[in-house]
Amino acid sequence: MKRRGPQGEGWLRAVSLAAFLVLWQLAAALFASSTLPPPATVFARIAAETASLALPTHLAITLARVAVAFGLAMAIGAAIGIAMGRWRRLDALLDGWLVLGLNIPALVTIILCYVWFGLNDAAAIVAVAVNKIPTVVVTVREGARAIDARLMQVAHAYRLPRLRTFTHVYLPQLYPYLMAAARSGLSLIWKIVLVVELLGRSNGVGFQLNLFFQLFDIAGILAYTLVFAAVVLVVEAAGLRPLERRLTRWRS
Repeated sequence: MKRRGPQGEGWLRAVSLAAFLVLWQLAAALFASSTLPPPATVFARIAAETASLALPTHLAITLARVAVAFGLAMAIGAAIGIAMGRWRRLDALLDGWLVLGLNIPALVTIILCYVWFGLNDAAAIVAVAVNKIPTVVVTVREGARAIDARLMQVAHAYRLPRLRTFTHVYLPQLYPYLMAAARSGLSLIWKIVLVVELLGRSNGVGFQLNLFFQLFDIAGILAYTLVFAAVVLVVEAAGLRPLERRLTRWRS
């Protein structure tokens, strides 16, 4: 059976999104309630919020927090995961901490960071990164454990420099795990950032959603949610998927 290419998959995604809009329109017409405005109303609200620059401003602030927290979580989590996968004693030493980090609710971490560091961006970013680091560690640690020792022995036999061995032999075997950690990490960080902004920031998408909730402004909530979700889809389709194909093409 011939496998569909990226262009065919793109058509399928477009049809799926169109079906979602049709179902949304039908549901809005059926219930005829202010709690579910039709797509046209929400798109008009998106245009109005964009024209006033409110939506681009709050979206940019949220994306900046996502980017910084994601970078910190990936860098720190990957380093710890590689170390734990390589050295068993370190793995045994930190395993209890890892389990604790995985089971502490995100809400608790957010509240504690705000109490300890104040209601500022540093506390918000730290709270998001701390919540994501344990899941990155778990994924990357499994990748480090799955490294093919025979390939490392070949590199050693050819006396490759350590840096070249790491970048050309070790890291390529970790790429699938790093990409898995990145994709799951983004899906988690998007959500935690909104909670962080809702609880303790005066700007960002999460702050706006909280404001719209207090005003019972459903159109505003859906407008910001749709734009935020669209950005997530664009990052996934235009960023993570091409990067994953490029990093793992050596396997084919």
